[in-house]
Amino acid sequence: MSHLRALPLLLIAGALAAAALTAASTEAADNRNVMGESLVLIGTEPARVWRGPILGKSVVIRSTYLPGLPNTVVFTEGKDYAIDPLKGQIRRLEGSRIRDYSKNVLFGQKDFNHSKFPGFTNNPDFVFVDYRAGRNVEWPVQPSQTRFLERTKSRIRKGEPVKVVAFGDSITSGGEATSPALIYWQRWVDAVKARNPKAQITAVNGATGGDTSTDGLKRIQDKVFATAPDLVLVAFGMNDQNVGFVPLNTFEANLREMVKRIRETTPAEIVLVSGCTPNPNWHWASGKMGEYAAVTRKVASETRCAYADVYSNWKAVVDAKKPEDLLANNVNHPNDFGHWIYFQVLDRLGL
Repeated sequence: MSHLRALPLLLIAGALAAAALTAASTEAADNRNVMGESLVLIGTEPARVWRGPILGKSVVIRSTYLPGLPNTVVFTEGKDYAIDPLKGQIRRLEGSRIRDYSKNVLFGQKDFNHSKFPGFTNNPDFVFVDYRAGRNVEWPVQPSQTRFLERTKSRIRKGEPVKVVAFGDSITSGGEATSPALIYWQRWVDAVKARNPKAQITAVNGATGGDTSTDGLKRIQDKVFATAPDLVLVAFGMNDQNVGFVPLNTFEANLREMVKRIRETTPAEIVLVSGCTPNPNWHWASGKMGEYAAVTRKVASETRCAYADVYSNWKAVVDAKKPEDLLANNVNHPNDFGHWIYFQVLDRLGL
């Protein structure tokens, strides 16, 4: 269910680099500048931003995650939307150019089976908001993992070749990112390169849409070992947690077997990555994603792998919003802002 738009990669990379530099310069002092936070707006009902209240005249709302693309529409306050800064709320106005999410085919659906709704997507309904938040928060909460990544860190600093393999399901394969440059692990590799001018890092997409950890074990030879990796991101759980799919004890055993086989076959270091939460109104959502994340953390601790706590940091954002605000397919695929959440967590690992 991936829909990568055919936009010029140089244009996207340039816009992304500019956005990253802006964020880096402001986050040195505080973390109150939020860029590209996604919302869907229902009728004229107010929607909350994650980090309200909103300071001053800091709001820009547009139709694309990255600013300045050929198809970007910048919306107008008082014509398209209104703001309640103290409550941290934005609402769509009558006659707005912003799409009304109440017209979405899945709006209001409970226990829905997405296969019965052809063409479902949230992508046309998103707006992306830049604003300055009224408070600092500690986010993401992600301890450094450099003690588990010393070989990788050393090779990067010395300018030695490093191959990163992203191994997982459709989220990791890039599902719903609007450009390959915006997939979370590609953003992370690019950020590490920017901090380390001598770095020679290549990134390989070894993920397969729809895979569980059981499927991953079947593919590990072709997707991981055949690439001769130096660092492997292992990111499963979303499909495992589906109702009737892979039980927790099997998921744990699969992760342990992956770690064992990677270490037996390659010199690679390993990052175990927990996942986001699916739409709770989706028929296949078990409500147990937190348990799968806890198992991922447990396996990382007991096998001495690095752990990327996407789950807790995603929850901190989505609990202040609606799940539909972050899910491009309204089911389980992060949009561009959602991929940014994953990226922010990886970027605190310490490389």
